[in-house]
Amino acid sequence: MRRFRRLRASDSLRRLVRETKISKSDLIYPIFVAEGEKIKKSVDSMPEIYQYSVDMLDEELERIYNSGISGLLIFGIPKHKDETASSAYDDNGVTQQAIRRIKKLYPQLIVIADVCLCEYTSHGHCGVVRDGKILNDETLPLLSKMAVSLAESGADIIAPSDMMDGRVSALREALDANGFPDIPILSYSAKFASGYYSPFRDAAESAPCFGDRRTYQMDCANGREALREIADDIEEGADMVMVKPALAYLDVLSAARNQFGLPIAAYNVSGEYSMVKAAAQLGWIDEKRIVVENLTAIKRAGADIIITYHALDAAKWLEEEE
Repeated sequence: MRRFRRLRASDSLRRLVRETKISKSDLIYPIFVAEGEKIKKSVDSMPEIYQYSVDMLDEELERIYNSGISGLLIFGIPKHKDETASSAYDDNGVTQQAIRRIKKLYPQLIVIADVCLCEYTSHGHCGVVRDGKILNDETLPLLSKMAVSLAESGADIIAPSDMMDGRVSALREALDANGFPDIPILSYSAKFASGYYSPFRDAAESAPCFGDRRTYQMDCANGREALREIADDIEEGADMVMVKPALAYLDVLSAARNQFGLPIAAYNVSGEYSMVKAAAQLGWIDEKRIVVENLTAIKRAGADIIITYHALDAAKWLEEEE
């Protein structure tokens, strides 16, 4: 008889033979920065998550820096929204201001800049809209302008999340042409049209005012297509790729890890976060145990980078276990 339990007999033995280990450096924390002053606004559907104005960021940045995680993913919420998302590529826009503030105070923190138009458009879609249709090729120049503006502000990584075809090559060409050949692109390559995003749309104030995003984000049923999307983004010049959401798509994450050698990120998204928080508040689950288990599953499936709203709590819990 094989006695597998021999290696489970004590905490020390279990730690010694543990196959998957999460490090604080694996984690990235998303933040929401709103245009204005003296803003610290709670997101009702995301407990303990807030919108901050640039002047109110310092305390949160200190928490992020002291946690020991690698950095943050930034989303901007402008006051002015229009059909061409002009605030997205305004060099004095809210996201650009926030990035400059972050890099001035904590240059060591990695700043990943999300590149998408949805928070900046009056209609809430991720691209240019004409006659109710989201246009692909007409959107690419605006995304390129946004990427260059964010790089000029100090972003370390550009992360297109719009799911327009050809956007990685367009952004790579624009970054190179404007003096940023060394800025890497982390592409949201396999981003599914998921119901798990609803709390995020509250936080980012980015819900579409008509229709949905299924004509450009991926069908939730398609795993093989996700691998084709990833392969195409790599061919276009992506330095890293992402699977989003994480927990419902661990099969896609695992398949991507087996097929591709690039660093892979997974986004533990708002709905996944909020369900855990809600259940924990009701006393139905042990939050710490569930969060660490979920993040371990994401790492075990193949993620090198985990973007999660649990990052600051998880960093504390991981440190306690060391």
